[in-house]
Amino acid sequence: MYKRLISIIVIFILLAAFAGFDFCRKSDKQVLNVINASEIQIDLNNNKIYDAGETVCIPDVSVFSGDISKNQDETAKIIGVSASDALKIGYLTDAFADGILASKRVKLKFTGEENQNCRYADIIINNASYRDMLVKSGFAAVDGKKGDNFSEVLSKARKLNLVILNHKSSKYHKLDCKYGLMAHDAVLILKNQLPKDAKPCNFCHTQKLNQADNTAVKNFVVSDGSIKMYLTDFTTKLKPDNKCSAPVCKEIVNQINQSTTSIDIATYGWDFPPDIKSAMEKAYSRGVKIRVVYDRTSFPDDLDSLLKLTLQKSTDNDKILMHNKFIIFDNARVITGSMNFSLTGLSGFNGNCVFLINSAEIALAYKKEFEQMLNGKFHNNKTKYPIKNVQLGKTKIAVYFSPKDKTVLTAVIPLVNSAQKYIYIPAFVFTHDELAQSLISAKKRGVDVKIIADAVNTTTKRSKIKLLRSANIPVKIENYAGKLHSKSIIIDDKYIISGSMNFSYSGENKNDENCLIIEDSSLAKYYRGFFEYIWDRIPDKYLKQYVRAESQNSIGSCSDGVDNNFDGKVDMLDEGCRK
Repeated sequence: MYKRLISIIVIFILLAAFAGFDFCRKSDKQVLNVINASEIQIDLNNNKIYDAGETVCIPDVSVFSGDISKNQDETAKIIGVSASDALKIGYLTDAFADGILASKRVKLKFTGEENQNCRYADIIINNASYRDMLVKSGFAAVDGKKGDNFSEVLSKARKLNLVILNHKSSKYHKLDCKYGLMAHDAVLILKNQLPKDAKPCNFCHTQKLNQADNTAVKNFVVSDGSIKMYLTDFTTKLKPDNKCSAPVCKEIVNQINQSTTSIDIATYGWDFPPDIKSAMEKAYSRGVKIRVVYDRTSFPDDLDSLLKLTLQKSTDNDKILMHNKFIIFDNARVITGSMNFSLTGLSGFNGNCVFLINSAEIALAYKKEFEQMLNGKFHNNKTKYPIKNVQLGKTKIAVYFSPKDKTVLTAVIPLVNSAQKYIYIPAFVFTHDELAQSLISAKKRGVDVKIIADAVNTTTKRSKIKLLRSANIPVKIENYAGKLHSKSIIIDDKYIISGSMNFSYSGENKNDENCLIIEDSSLAKYYRGFFEYIWDRIPDKYLKQYVRAESQNSIGSCSDGVDNNFDGKVDMLDEGCRK
């Protein structure tokens, strides 16, 4: 009886402890985005996305920000510093706030006050007051009085060699330059972090720096006449259009015009510009057979009249995607890669990697996959065919299809595990557990691992960005309007892994996807150079900080007419663009 009573008491204590832990966990809230040091977006309703009314402001403090669009003249006057000093202090203050709060779980002490923009509260992190940290560190003023260490902060700020970089014009300006301050697509950046192709503003700089010309970066490269690689530079295309001026769009028109017998299209979405629609109509008129497989969850409701010319088949499962993006021309040539056949992809607004392959063998592999889906077999209902390996001159290509081929485990991770020099990854999504661990192991054995990640997916529940950063792998978050939509890995100037497959569990095990393993030193070296070019155009502060995909910090995102973070709000209707 005594032992039974003891057991009941122990169970009761454990249940109480668990309930207490669960209560404490639920009382913590996730920081979603640090707008500036005194305005923070926090997931108050625990739904993992930002909603209206979830901006928290720190009460009774004044802080500077590195946001050049923010008017700080009055605060600068009260504190007694110049406008340029205010921006420099703001740059440090933003970094301080991000370092303490970004992606952390915190508690809140609400004051009960609020306005149309935010609710006032102190943030408690690790049982300490964030407001007190700001004041004691010298980054915040209270009632116009500077913090204890303000003079130290000011001294450090004045040593910073900062400029304003206008990404639209690729010019950089001094902090007091009227043209720099007027720019809509500009950021504050350390001068030694300027992109190599940046040029000084003629108005505020009397001497030009001898910057290396980066004309080597082009839109495509040809290897042995059998394969072309297209890399779209989303850092210079800040708004999509339907003009089909991008080389990859022109190539699709060219391939359609050359087709004589058939065009088979597997597409996650479809928003063709007029030039492609016209080419398709002409192809149909001359007797070319056009067939389409598409994912119905992403396809327009008002199916274009062009589709009346085609045979279509949609997936029958709304939770698993037909995520391919490939076109087969005359059973002889294939265009495939990460690019959706949409205006954001075809205009070069999104960053993508696309290949044109002239090979009947490769085309046959894609045709077998296409016809299975056309006949209603999707996902794991498809037949697995042997991996297709083809030698085209000096280029070796292996083709994999998800979910049957288990591409990451069977093909990608072995290459990562054998890497000796470097692994560079431009990625739209990175949530794959085993791949993350293999990259961490590569880093530990001395391989140079670098990742550029798209802003929209970095703070999701399954994102591996925080894990990879904690393992000392440099991960930069892109800060441009367009999506970094590539799903690529470049290894040792030898291999390129690229296709429609995101580096995720669903990409490998659920969705219909295709992936290429390309062994070609000239292509790999070129892609590596392009990766380094994009890396240089992203400020180093985003090695630690995160970027809201639609905000003043995301270049061009507040004026591109696109819902960059998929929250149903565009440009100035989005909370991030109004700050």
